[in-house]
Amino acid sequence: MKRSSISLLAILVLVNVLNYVDRQIIFPLYPILGEEFQLSDFQLGLLGTVFMVVHAGASLPFGWLADRWSRKKIISFGVLFWSGATMLTGLAQSFRTLLLARSLVGVGESAYAPAGTSMISDAFPSSLRARVQSIFTLGMFAGGIAGMMLSGVLAESFGWRSAFFIVAAPGALLALGCLKLPEPERTQRVRSGNVWGMLKSPAYVFTLISSAMIAFSASAYVAWTPTLAVRYHGFSITRAGIALGLTTLVGGLGGVIFGGWLADKLNSKFSGGRALAIAVGFLISSPLSLWAVLTESQFHLQISLVMATFFLTWYHGPATAVIHDLAPLRVRSAAFGLYMLFIHLLGTATAPPLIGLVADRVGLRTAMLIPVAVTFLSGIGFLGVSFLMRNREPESEGVGASEEGRMAGSADRLS
Repeated sequence: MKRSSISLLAILVLVNVLNYVDRQIIFPLYPILGEEFQLSDFQLGLLGTVFMVVHAGASLPFGWLADRWSRKKIISFGVLFWSGATMLTGLAQSFRTLLLARSLVGVGESAYAPAGTSMISDAFPSSLRARVQSIFTLGMFAGGIAGMMLSGVLAESFGWRSAFFIVAAPGALLALGCLKLPEPERTQRVRSGNVWGMLKSPAYVFTLISSAMIAFSASAYVAWTPTLAVRYHGFSITRAGIALGLTTLVGGLGGVIFGGWLADKLNSKFSGGRALAIAVGFLISSPLSLWAVLTESQFHLQISLVMATFFLTWYHGPATAVIHDLAPLRVRSAAFGLYMLFIHLLGTATAPPLIGLVADRVGLRTAMLIPVAVTFLSGIGFLGVSFLMRNREPESEGVGASEEGRMAGSADRLS
């Protein structure tokens, strides 16, 4: 394994940390923002929706661009743009300005994942794909946890506006550092290829649908679990952020690493093994998430969240690996961009306001039963993906395999 590949992965993980700090820091601040701007739960949920709608819409064009242009330049632009938009969030004087700022954060962050995940898959052998993509997503968990834990602390110490200023500050330095990333060579710079042809693959379509469902559930959990802890378990905003951040850290980091290892292990035994690992994780996590929603105990809430998060997070690295397994090299970034468009537009963007709307009518605890059920359905869906991939031909091993070698049998894979 090349040292340059390891360096690339390390830097992209660090960028992903900042990515998710800036993305997640707003959710623990919902009670403060709701009081200051006199917002309903539905309006608070819209803050997550506008981010995801814009993020989803921009992911496909940025994915298309990443298949044709310098990926490190795209990443550098994205980091600088979302950091500036995060700072703008702290300057907001109205709900409309908050919505605008969060939508601009979505533009910047949409530039990152298609280019970054594509670089990683190009830099490592396909047999390690789920594991290295899982390591990449560790940055997501570290950043998400840091955002949740820092949010309340910074807001109560310096004010909620300063919280956004502080987390936005490192963006300029990281943007410059990204320009020096070692970009893996592409076997052939292809300027043709239609990503929409991926929709002819039943396995890809099932992956999109099942991923949209889990994106819905994950967005609901992230957006509303801190508020659930405050309303029903007597947590303060700071304590909720720290306690839930620690439970996610304990469960999530272990789940990401184990899930990536298990997925690659199963995939070495039979095609569709990565999708099967995802399905099993979701099916086990569903009753544990139900326990977390219904329990009256603070201790049981944290224990159930640790366990549910462990199994739920088997998904992250293997899901990216499944997309790259299914996509021909010439449209790999675009296929991931289409995946991001689909899951965020139909899944992530809809969850915060929908759960908020239901919560306004029947209570937040009842509303949170929806993502529990959807998680279970997503597990069933990934069982279907595993079945559809059972006859898929194995991909050529090694970094730098020829385009022809990688594309061999692609017509069969899309059938």
